[in-house]
Amino acid sequence: MRSVLIVAIAALGFTATAAQAQDTATTSSNGTSFRGIRIEANAGGDRFQSQGNHNDKFGYGGTIGFDGQIGERIVIGAEGSYWRASDWTENCSAASGGTVCHKSFDEYGAAVRAGVLATPQLLIFAKGGYVNNEQRKRLDTPTGGYYDHFNTDGYQVGGGVEYSLTGEQTRMPLYANVQYVYSQYSDHTARQRVMAGVGLRFK
Repeated sequence: MRSVLIVAIAALGFTATAAQAQDTATTSSNGTSFRGIRIEANAGGDRFQSQGNHNDKFGYGGTIGFDGQIGERIVIGAEGSYWRASDWTENCSAASGGTVCHKSFDEYGAAVRAGVLATPQLLIFAKGGYVNNEQRKRLDTPTGGYYDHFNTDGYQVGGGVEYSLTGEQTRMPLYANVQYVYSQYSDHTARQRVMAGVGLRFK
């Protein structure tokens, strides 16, 4: 958890420094609002995969990030994220004369995001970075079993589209997005999610 926060802070600091070094007129001449700090709420479908099984649930979380521009059309930034499935998510299957259950809890992530402005209001982006997931594995048999509670790290990749609701007719700093994110953990489990987000920007 501490390492995720360190990576996220370092990435945000690097992106903020790069953005400040850009010429203000260049980054704003196309009228876009994809700049500055952003905070968003996320919700959607969650699929946790382990032991050849999967469990689909509703999930939710949040993201905080910083975006800067390179030229007229390139947007690049860093973000930190939190995600969880509603009432957690667990896969159970028969094993060793008993039942083994693999449960996933909170996921924390730190990623770099880059995209292209299709229009001043519409961003198409891809992202990749680091994730850490809290998990529990339990085996129950007639003669006993075991219980293991641990954290596992890995990587995430994804992409989506984002639409700015800030235009010439309004100064409301709102945006909305839809994205797909895949997380691969080091214990050979994985997570997929398709989610929507609504957020605010602070320039």
